Amino acid sequence: MYKLPFVRRLACCALLALPILAAAQSYPERPVKLVVPYAPGGSADIAARLIADDWGKALGQPIVIENRSGAGGNIGVDIVSKAKNDGYTIGLQTVSLAINPSLYDNMPYDTLKDLAPIGMVATSQHVLVVNNDLKARSVAELIAAAKAAPGQLLYGSAGSGSTFHMAAELFKSVSKTDIMHIPYRGGGPAMLDTIGGHVQMSFPVLSAALPQVQGGKLRALGVTGPKRSALMPDVPTIGEAGLPGYSFETWFMVFAPAGTPAPVLEKLNATLNQTLDSPALKERMTREGYDPAPSSIEQARKLLAGDMKKWNTVISAAGIKAN
Repeated sequence: MYKLPFVRRLACCALLALPILAAAQSYPERPVKLVVPYAPGGSADIAARLIADDWGKALGQPIVIENRSGAGGNIGVDIVSKAKNDGYTIGLQTVSLAINPSLYDNMPYDTLKDLAPIGMVATSQHVLVVNNDLKARSVAELIAAAKAAPGQLLYGSAGSGSTFHMAAELFKSVSKTDIMHIPYRGGGPAMLDTIGGHVQMSFPVLSAALPQVQGGKLRALGVTGPKRSALMPDVPTIGEAGLPGYSFETWFMVFAPAGTPAPVLEKLNATLNQTLDSPALKERMTREGYDPAPSSIEQARKLLAGDMKKWNTVISAAGIKAN
């Protein structure tokens, strides 16, 4: 077989790359679709709507949100993974992007091979709340009560595989306690049954639990993140309150199909970070319970890969499956 000389091969490669580079330089020339893999009104949808308008202005084209829910977020993410890799279809997902590969036996996409992280958007905390009739007044007292009666205390979650569920399973893993999981169809019903005493505790999203805590219907023992929340400054972290080494945050990340040109990813990342740096947006996000978390592409990639390993360990040890 005749082979082109090296210089000619190099020139051919450069010529083939020119259209891609030209398209990347002019990107975007039309609106960008941002797929949210959950129904409207959830935490991922709210995060997307908080940033979409300002990000679109920084990018120079509108960002249009499309909700494609189902299978714990896998349906929407799969749509992005199989979209044309030109930067016009991207997605926003929670930490479930790292959790789901260990929860589901038959994933429709390979997270690390089929997706290209763009950057982080924000983090948000959950909070450990208990029924007012429970005697435990601190995380340390709750752990002692759970160890004194293995399998007798119950916690409610928003469903198997939800972030509520994962926050609780990590708590059990770090504290070495046996607390029974009661899954519900959403976080609202789990909180209502915690208030009613049908389960003793739950790990709801902090912003959703705030009115119930302020109204005296639930008692907050600790927030799940590495630092206290501005929304509940008097509530310690779970680590402070009796369980050193525990930390759980829901993060929100935007991503594109694998193979999206690097200049497109870099433009999306730069304009996203510019958007997150706005004082007005920071204030809106904080008010809704989000902590803006701008990042580089590489930082987002490392976080995703690291959390996939972390959650595989927790999920495998607990024998959890969402199928």
